[in-house]
Amino acid sequence: MRVVVAGAGGMLGQDLVEACVGRGQEVFALGRSELDIADAAACDAILRELHPDAVVNCAAWTDVDGAEADEQGAMAVNDTGAGNIAAAAANHGARVAYISSDYVFDGQKRTPYIESDITGGISAYGRSKAAGENSTAFANDRHMVVRSSWLFGTRGGNFVETMLRIGGVEAEVIVVSDQVGAPTYTRHLAAALAELIETDQYGIHHVAAAGQCSWFDYAQEIFDVEGCDCRVMAGTTEMLGRPAPRPAYSVLGSERHSVPVLPEWRDGLRQYLRERASLRS
Repeated sequence: MRVVVAGAGGMLGQDLVEACVGRGQEVFALGRSELDIADAAACDAILRELHPDAVVNCAAWTDVDGAEADEQGAMAVNDTGAGNIAAAAANHGARVAYISSDYVFDGQKRTPYIESDITGGISAYGRSKAAGENSTAFANDRHMVVRSSWLFGTRGGNFVETMLRIGGVEAEVIVVSDQVGAPTYTRHLAAALAELIETDQYGIHHVAAAGQCSWFDYAQEIFDVEGCDCRVMAGTTEMLGRPAPRPAYSVLGSERHSVPVLPEWRDGLRQYLRERASLRS
């Protein structure tokens, strides 16, 4: 199976390339310098040349707060770019997988969101990801929209590293306790994606870590596992005053029997910390 990974230089993209190779797939890893998905002609030309069986779109504008100041810029990548690569895949006989986000929901539920729930992103980033889902589906009938949440991995900046950096120099840190989701380890998500793209299970899939926690709970668990003495104090979203609104509750569940089940978020955190330690030894 021939697979193109767009956005292969990112945190998830790098793990996905490794997972695909591990399954014996022939992988073409394209970072932004090799492919700018906002360029429709470039998308068509490179897929014509490579003729893949599947394309996974990991390329994204991921700066949630930055998108509030430049929604047009976020849309150019997360929406228009998604449509470009999906259409090019369709033109050359390939299925496409679009990596989306829990932020497409408004956070008003208190039970896990499932695939058929109505989207309603409250931030520019969330709106851009929801638009990208629609553009992907419109451009390619053989599409998979894979929503996940709160990603962390060893190949990019993430909340775990931020907490450990702060915990190494500060006695206390304030973390919001009124946002609840599921931290998802990119290695676990990548393994599920590499398996999913070999199937014809098209449509929307929720693939995130099992369980749920607040950012406060998450930070506390990080420090507990690492034996860090930094004290975690609970704050509110309003107190921190971030530019972009976040959903208060964005846990993802699934109504599809075919969706891969990922390990619980604490298991992902511990695996991440072990890998992190081995990379630093």
